[in-house]
Amino acid sequence: MHTQPADRRYAIWLSDPSVAAVEIARGIGYGAVVLDIEHGSFDLADLERFIPFIKALGMEVLAKVLGPERGPIQQALDFGADTVVIPHIASAAHAKAITGFAKFPPLGDRSFAGGRTAGYGGFTDAWLTEQDSRTRCLPMIEDAGAIEDIAEILALATVDGVFVGPSDLSLRRGRGAYSREAGDLADLKTVAEAAAAAGKSWVLPAWSPEEKEFAARNGADQLVLTMQHGALAAGFAAPFERMAAITSAALASAEDGDG
Repeated sequence: MHTQPADRRYAIWLSDPSVAAVEIARGIGYGAVVLDIEHGSFDLADLERFIPFIKALGMEVLAKVLGPERGPIQQALDFGADTVVIPHIASAAHAKAITGFAKFPPLGDRSFAGGRTAGYGGFTDAWLTEQDSRTRCLPMIEDAGAIEDIAEILALATVDGVFVGPSDLSLRRGRGAYSREAGDLADLKTVAEAAAAAGKSWVLPAWSPEEKEFAARNGADQLVLTMQHGALAAGFAAPFERMAAITSAALASAEDGDG
């Protein structure tokens, strides 16, 4: 497959450590990968090997960690993730406590590990500054309290932007299943406007054409264009449906010939 330049604006969403999926996406031109550690089948050994593999292909790694806790956040960063995406942030106060685990003191409360990111050695003040600047911390906006506190969350020095979780946000705002209706789009608009006002980024999983258009019009920093299972389902369905149509047409032609 011809390899296009990697475009970091566009990401795929993975639920397991598929080497082939990353290689195919990189060949197409995707420049980022979201690892759904929260709901996927990644273990620590997978992450320790898979994250540097993705980065070696020139792609960014956004690790959606297991939960809003110190351990998962620090492990993802120690393995080399460019970004930690933190689910289930309930409020600005919660965000202040949790996002600190992604930044070193005095900015936050991340613990040092002399592993991959430190070249398996010690560190300097310059290295600490570089790490805090280079690695991004994106709390998820998927709880009602988080969107109500969106401006305060984005104002935190330990926050580099936000990552929207539209399905959970719709459920937790009392709208039921996410359907990209007026209330859903209003929430997305709130996030986009708050991010713009704060001068920080926002990221959207944009499966549908409507979401892709919205994100493009409203300045999303990155779009997750497709998810692993959806891409597989679509890829498997297309030839199956095409063959069913061919078979139906052949049968109709045969019946016409008999007549």
